[in-house]
Amino acid sequence: MIIGSTGSSAAEGTKSASAEAKLEEDLNRFLNLLVTQLKNQDPLDPMDSNEFTSQLVQFASVEQQIFQNSNLEELVALGQVNQVSTLVDFIGKRIEVTGTNKFPLENGQAEFTYTMPEGAKSASIIIRDAAGLTVFEQDANLDAGQHSFDWDGTDRYGETVEDGEYSVLVSGLDHEGNLLEIGSTVFGRVTGIGVDNGVPTMFMGDIEVPQTLVLSVKEVPQPAADENQ
Repeated sequence: MIIGSTGSSAAEGTKSASAEAKLEEDLNRFLNLLVTQLKNQDPLDPMDSNEFTSQLVQFASVEQQIFQNSNLEELVALGQVNQVSTLVDFIGKRIEVTGTNKFPLENGQAEFTYTMPEGAKSASIIIRDAAGLTVFEQDANLDAGQHSFDWDGTDRYGETVEDGEYSVLVSGLDHEGNLLEIGSTVFGRVTGIGVDNGVPTMFMGDIEVPQTLVLSVKEVPQPAADENQ
């Protein structure tokens, strides 16, 4: 499934059209005023042609700029389409993302990492559902460095939760009781591609991720074949 967004490019496309319509309206008003002034000018003191000639040149310059802007908008829109087409091959791949704590639980499986700084005294892994309710909590590894965590989709009572969108928070304190800054990354399978305000994005289910936040792309591991078959 390819998910795209044409809202931003359509809005940009109307800017040149609106500007062109406004310019045409202003030019018509100017010409009507100019004709009226020429008809009623004093023959003994005629209008200075340099002034209205200069204004006509300004109108022509603005018209040319609008035309150039229109061409640029078309190039931008075409570039966005090409970007989406290029990213289509990522659909079905597994990506690692930074800058967000949202991740998908798919087929009862999810993975994320967290990087524990030096000097941690205590830390917890907290997983919440889309409504913000805590469904799982566990002590985090206090050793300094990056740690990977695989969640099997069970809650704090050992019950299996539904697939969907979840978020993770790794919170910790140092020996002085200060909050630690603990970075994290999440993983998910790409289910769609789009463009948001000109920025190519990838979708992990309903989670939209700018391409700039993607750290790595890998093939989705295939289940091992049954040797008895």
